[in-house]
Amino acid sequence: MSNSASRFASVLLLAFTTTLASQAQNKPVDTRPPDTPVQTNLPKDPALNRKLPTVFIVGDSTARNGADLGWGDHLARYFDPKKINVANRAHAGRSSRTFINEGSWNNVLAEMKPGDFVLLQWGHNDAGDLGGDKPRGTIKGIGDESQDVPQITGPLAGKTETVHTYGWYIRKYIAESKAKGATPMLLSLTVRNVWTKDANGVQQVERDMGYDGLLKQLSENEHVAYIDMATIEADRLQAAGPEKTALLFPKDHTHTSAVGADLNAQSVVIALEEAKSPLVAFLKTEIPLPTPTPGAAK
Repeated sequence: MSNSASRFASVLLLAFTTTLASQAQNKPVDTRPPDTPVQTNLPKDPALNRKLPTVFIVGDSTARNGADLGWGDHLARYFDPKKINVANRAHAGRSSRTFINEGSWNNVLAEMKPGDFVLLQWGHNDAGDLGGDKPRGTIKGIGDESQDVPQITGPLAGKTETVHTYGWYIRKYIAESKAKGATPMLLSLTVRNVWTKDANGVQQVERDMGYDGLLKQLSENEHVAYIDMATIEADRLQAAGPEKTALLFPKDHTHTSAVGADLNAQSVVIALEEAKSPLVAFLKTEIPLPTPTPGAAK
């Protein structure tokens, strides 16, 4: 190949590489919920000491996902087992609606007793479809709107289901927990590995999927604690930056590694401390509160 031909080929290669890089930077981020991870090697639920209070974790795959990949499987190590049980009852792929429909919530209620606590964390799957092949969505909002939806799969297949708002389901969890003499608490959602540039071109991690504001309203209306673990986690990821954060999300933008799950559990503990939750009294030791990050978005 002549020198001129070689230079021409190099220019073409550079142009092609530049185009690919530009397309990658401008490609819209897919923020749809990923497929539910295959659930293998799930830890067996230990028997509860009925003489002790129990904190129940009720949520989706971000709290329980295979072996040690959900933050709920790491939370127990921060609590004193002589003072309290930690029962992770989260179920991968579920929403605030489907956890109830399949009977999982009734199972938790059957275990619940006065003096227990319930950590409720829902939202990652609540934006899904109301019907069809994967009917797990809820109506966005906290009002009393509802919609009758024929179902073709799941526990209500062949029936018409009345689907309610996100807030309706959360209020049901709260009311039924209180009726059992337990203390429900609302957790903000775990943060996803989703980044966008701000007006100054600086990458900012996503801090809210659109449910945390609803949870704040519900906590005020229903007089229950709002445990803001999302802000703790988002500040940590923002400080780490996109490249280091990506190491904690090996499969998709939602599900973390075991290390990431443990860091999320730490964020829950710190958020409980910041909220001055009664659960702090059951910790082995308190985790030092992080130093506020100057200029961090809230």
